[in-house]
Amino acid sequence: MVDLQEQLFEELAKLSRMRDECSCSIFSECGLSEITVRQIAYLRTIDEQGDVTFTRLAEITNTSKPTVTEMVNRFVRMECACRAPCPDDGRISYIHLTEKGKQIARAEKAALRRLIERMVETLDQDELDLLVEILRKVR
Repeated sequence: MVDLQEQLFEELAKLSRMRDECSCSIFSECGLSEITVRQIAYLRTIDEQGDVTFTRLAEITNTSKPTVTEMVNRFVRMECACRAPCPDDGRISYIHLTEKGKQIARAEKAALRRLIERMVETLDQDELDLLVEILRKVR
């Protein structure tokens, strides 16, 4: 049983590395090979929220407004986000992701899709059906 668990560990680790390679490829395509996990999490949060204010992002991420401002300033320099003034209240700014920011925020899903493409290219239909059946059983 231990040997089988070790084999599962090795195979799942291999899949994880393949997904990471796909993610790195996406980040490189965006010209951002050195982006941090925290920055990706912020971009993902902004993407999920849509038009979000600095105050709301601070609440969601449980951080201070100065921290959010610093992170957004970094995103603006990286060309991942921009500020948009609220049409009703000039004191309020919304954070918008650029296409580059959206691509990074959605990289994990894109990386999984690339990994699935590699599986589809490698496995035949019966193997794919079996893989789906097995993965559905895992809880």
